[in-house]
Amino acid sequence: MARVESSEGGARVEDQSPGPQSPGPQSPGPLSQDAVKKLIQQSQEAKQAAYCPYSKFRVGAALLTLDDCVITGCNVENACYNLGICAERNAISKAVSQGYRSFKAIAIASDLEEQFISPCGGCRQFIREFGSKWDVYLSKPDGSYLKMSVDELLPVSFGPEDLSMKKVLAIPHEA
Repeated sequence: MARVESSEGGARVEDQSPGPQSPGPQSPGPLSQDAVKKLIQQSQEAKQAAYCPYSKFRVGAALLTLDDCVITGCNVENACYNLGICAERNAISKAVSQGYRSFKAIAIASDLEEQFISPCGGCRQFIREFGSKWDVYLSKPDGSYLKMSVDELLPVSFGPEDLSMKKVLAIPHEA
């Protein structure tokens, strides 16, 4: 597996495993063990850039696109607490600004030793916006991880496809 830097600030992970790799946006197929380890390593590297002077809770994320480009993000806090941004939303926003809309996986890293880092509720919904069938790797600093799908992280979720579902027209009540 090789990492190739791109001019857009991402890195391409080239998996040399045999067979075609042309998964659709909702069925990305499993990553090789080496690809998972590399993605987790990149999320740990992204964590190093975190700006978290208030919580001191560093988080990094590494997002893998369908064409194997890795885009990273870290949490960025603000003195006005609610204006901060989580690592997951940072990475996805960077990817969207570069034209990506479909993803294979995201790895998340923190400094928690006793438990796997898990996305907050807002990040779960933000991740879900881009599909429910891709993988999320929750990791620890030692590189161990828990693999979950977006569906498992946010069951019975609401997504873009729900906006086009048939709705009942509300009739105003007379007073």
